[in-house]
Amino acid sequence: MNELRYTLLADGPGDRALMPILTWLLHQHLPNWAIQPQWADLGRFPSLSNVLHQKIKMTVDLYQCDLLFVHRDAETISLNDRLVEVSAAVEEARQSTRLPPCVGVVPVRMTEAWLLFDTDAIREAAGNPNGTTHLNLPRLTRLEDVPDPKTILHNLILEATELGTRRKRHFKVKGAVQRIPEYIEDFSPLRELRAFSNLEEEITRTITSQRWGD
Repeated sequence: MNELRYTLLADGPGDRALMPILTWLLHQHLPNWAIQPQWADLGRFPSLSNVLHQKIKMTVDLYQCDLLFVHRDAETISLNDRLVEVSAAVEEARQSTRLPPCVGVVPVRMTEAWLLFDTDAIREAAGNPNGTTHLNLPRLTRLEDVPDPKTILHNLILEATELGTRRKRHFKVKGAVQRIPEYIEDFSPLRELRAFSNLEEEITRTITSQRWGD
């Protein structure tokens, strides 16, 4: 069986939640390949420059891979501007380092927006799969307009626990966020979002250019 190793270089540890999504996307287009994900844990190097092209160089030095995903949240920047920023950093790193194919991952506005579509997964991650409290998720087609998806998702997880006020204060919400994608088998609804569709198109182009599916 063919194998593809990818590494995710992301803004922070909370963005590990992207990895099941990226693995799912790769399986959609390389169904008979073994996908081996890696997390670029650059937090071990507190003195490392925060300049993106230097982080890219460090990542490929430490984590050999066939494909590098470079994540930046869009936040208040447009999708196109953030993708241009990632592309420029990749080209800068390529001047002095041999890089594998690189794909920018830019959720609008942040990673948590891509986890706000599956009620059952949120209940599972909250440890209360049989909960009955209504969870008012944003409309899927409007997720890219939500100004603060992180806060919305954290609040929904706490609601889904159905715990009392005191116990909610001690509930580890960040850990629950990481568990949400583990309970989602199908991320295809996210194809309604421009940023997600853009990511899938770029993955498809990369697979074609590398002839991985041949």
